[in-house]
Amino acid sequence: MAKAFFTIDTELAWRHHAANLPLEEIVERSLEPAGVGVSWQLEKLAEHDLKATFFVDPMPALLYGLEPIRQIVETILDAGQEVQLHLHANWGGAKVGDGGAAHGAFELTELNYEEQRNLIAGATELLVAAGAPQPIAFRSGSYSANDDTLAALSDLGFDYDSSHNGSEHPWPSAIDLPPEQVAPVEHHGVAEVPVTVIEDRPGRLRHFQICALSAREMRAALDHAIAENHATTTIVGHGFELANRAGTRANKIHVRRFESLCRMLSDRRDTIPTTHFTDLSRLRLGSDDKPLGPSMLRTGWRQAEQLWSNLVEERPA
Repeated sequence: MAKAFFTIDTELAWRHHAANLPLEEIVERSLEPAGVGVSWQLEKLAEHDLKATFFVDPMPALLYGLEPIRQIVETILDAGQEVQLHLHANWGGAKVGDGGAAHGAFELTELNYEEQRNLIAGATELLVAAGAPQPIAFRSGSYSANDDTLAALSDLGFDYDSSHNGSEHPWPSAIDLPPEQVAPVEHHGVAEVPVTVIEDRPGRLRHFQICALSAREMRAALDHAIAENHATTTIVGHGFELANRAGTRANKIHVRRFESLCRMLSDRRDTIPTTHFTDLSRLRLGSDDKPLGPSMLRTGWRQAEQLWSNLVEERPA
């Protein structure tokens, strides 16, 4: 049976830090923007009895302290969802109040094996200190990972990575796997669980992210995975992406997509159930799964939606 990983990357947005906003506003606009952030998403997941993995980035604790991370971890765990590790390397070396001038490498893949290992180990300690169980799954910020990343994760005891994104390959998603790889595969000591991609036009891939695909495309991708008995479908969202980039008003198109996706997954729970990484006793590896093929009609509909979203829904409040 196909499985669905509904994953939510959960982080303080660098753009709000770079704007020198007060910490309270950074947290609000990143994690609970416009009433459609993490808490709202958790409520919708509960309404539809769905499981989701929240990949939480603890790195901002290096300059803002653990309390914002502790609060969001507690909120997620209290809702019965799981927390795994997310990491944006640029928070290393950042400073409060300098407009983002000081920062570490923006891509994890700019670092060598030892540097990556040390950074992941430190982020793991921060996440656990914030109240999360020891993580077993990882996603790099911006999908920026390579084979050194996976080797470091394996050495640190992680079982799963979910950073491979064929639509961002070969940079910054630089794991040595084919761009069209959507099935989980053993690679450098961990099970790589790629982000699902579809072809939105021949030869061009687009990843299964709420702000990237229309509801029609998401429905087609899920039904394709069921019909072809895919091992997994891995969906990406963000705590902040149902609001505009400023975090000041809801993006109604993205909100509708999230709600539609919840209904789709609920309706298909018998054929593609949502799961946590910690639920897995065995994961089918190495299947010859292929992305959904292109459709001019689906792509054209989404492009029209995106135009409206960019021109209207993304306006500041």
